[in-house]
Amino acid sequence: MDITLHFFFNLSLLIILLFLGILWIGFSDNLRSLKTIAILFCFASLIICFAFKFRFQEDILLDLRTIPFTIGGLYLGIGPIIGLFIIVVRGMYGINFGFFSTAIIIAFTSLIFWRMSPWFLKTSSRQRVIIATIMTFIVNLFPVILMEISQKPFSIYDVYFGYLIIQPIGSAMIAIIIEILFKTIYLRHHLVKTKRLEVVEKMAAAISHEIRNPLTAAIGFVQLMQDETISNDKRDQYLSILKSELNSAEKVIQNFLNYTNPQIERVESLNVNDELDIVTNIMQPLAKRNSVTIESKFSSIFWINGNRQSFHQCFVNIIKNSIEAMETGGPLKVEVESTQTNAFIRIHDTGKGMTQEQVERLGEPYYSTKGESGTGLGIMVSYNIIRALNGTINVKSEVGKGTTFEFSFPIDETK
Repeated sequence: MDITLHFFFNLSLLIILLFLGILWIGFSDNLRSLKTIAILFCFASLIICFAFKFRFQEDILLDLRTIPFTIGGLYLGIGPIIGLFIIVVRGMYGINFGFFSTAIIIAFTSLIFWRMSPWFLKTSSRQRVIIATIMTFIVNLFPVILMEISQKPFSIYDVYFGYLIIQPIGSAMIAIIIEILFKTIYLRHHLVKTKRLEVVEKMAAAISHEIRNPLTAAIGFVQLMQDETISNDKRDQYLSILKSELNSAEKVIQNFLNYTNPQIERVESLNVNDELDIVTNIMQPLAKRNSVTIESKFSSIFWINGNRQSFHQCFVNIIKNSIEAMETGGPLKVEVESTQTNAFIRIHDTGKGMTQEQVERLGEPYYSTKGESGTGLGIMVSYNIIRALNGTINVKSEVGKGTTFEFSFPIDETK
């Protein structure tokens, strides 16, 4: 039973190592880095197997090396490299009967795994698990037969159970975990791709909708200009209108480009209190229509570097959304504080609030908490502008109680 217990302990270490590898893989989306991590896991597993070997006799070392050898050879296609590593490490423990039998078996099966790997990866998930299990059994059958032939005195049933039962089951368990990981990675990439396609479709639909009117008008005037009986003055008038409509279409496209990546063309020192005062005055009519009272509290005068128009656009969008979230009206607080290095702007509403999932999705293209009535472009633009101004955003919200937006900007120390 000593061999069996030792193998179970070794197998538990391999599974723990595999889960550590899965945690590592969870932080990576690059397929090349995923394969690198898998190769590192394979060789780390081999090192663990040799480190926790069971020296049955002077020339016989029992361990679970067949599991990472089979999994790595079939899934990664690096059978000869793994095989060479096993032979070299085994040689460090002595050149004897066990070494030569290992070298022959590993060299032969590593070439088989190398040729099998491309075909193996094309099979179904269930077939891969079965094949990995069977190949582990077959590879382990050779040393058992050799020990039988050499008539070594050993506990035959313990070795049989360890080599022909535990190791194939171990390979099956690890293969199943790998297949689940494959499916998870595939679903994650598929989800990201689907979201990107959804954004592209919505953007295309929005652009199509916005430029359809000027282009339709332009086409109409082109058709009118094809009439050879019209006067030159009329033709010039049509050309002027045509140019104006095409400029409108170009402006629409430029506006959409600015939505995704706003460019801060002119940077100047801004008095935060003055600029926010302008913004709140702009929003007063909308606030009154929604029974909202804007309460401003500015602690001190300080300056930040930014673009005035972009700053106004950003906070008009934020305050507008806050007002619209307050369906029953109430106070909307705009507070300004500062430290020696940073300015903090807080906008707190008493609206319907948001869930944590909604908060995390704020700023995503075309995501809106208003459902079908909103486009999400306003918040997306605001978030992009804040980042372009070297600012940070922190949102706290509770359903039924309201939302607080906190923006932090580095202070202009020259003022």
